[in-house]
Amino acid sequence: MTSSSPCVLVVEDETELAELFAEWLSGEYDVRVATTGEEALDKIDDSVDVVLLDRLMPGISGDEVLETIRDEGYDCRVAMVTAVEPDFDVLEMGFDDYVVKPLFREDIHQLVRGLVERNAYDKRLSELFASASKLAALESHKQPQELEGSEEYQRARASFERASERIEELEDEMSEEDFEAVFYDFDRIDL
Repeated sequence: MTSSSPCVLVVEDETELAELFAEWLSGEYDVRVATTGEEALDKIDDSVDVVLLDRLMPGISGDEVLETIRDEGYDCRVAMVTAVEPDFDVLEMGFDDYVVKPLFREDIHQLVRGLVERNAYDKRLSELFASASKLAALESHKQPQELEGSEEYQRARASFERASERIEELEDEMSEEDFEAVFYDFDRIDL
């Protein structure tokens, strides 16, 4: 790790899991650990590139931490790393990726690597990644009739389809690994 290594803030109320994630990432990244929402808000600053954020924590929840991060204008990528299966509320949340535990070493490395690489892409592409992740999460955990009955989902789906028309233009901006990752999410969505 060098002083120019990307900074990752791991926010997880299970101390052992937080320390494990930090250990896995510490060789490649500057890692900070917070075990409460309050501590996360104390430790975040403009040098943080990626936040791995648990959703359910006592006190200030991950949802509230995420909202504060966005309201304060921190320019970092946030992945919800949680045991909470996604519901329609994820469509309105400002995260960049949503993954359901358990995760293993390679999962964490791939997640962080992808989020760091996204920092190099323009805002529209980042929003496309986030939309793909949200839709894929819902589609893997909701029944088709539930999706069809949700106006929020239908609006998000239509917006995503309009944005996905730009994919060919954006392909040149992406690494092969990130391109494959986003199309993995696209493949999980019935277009």
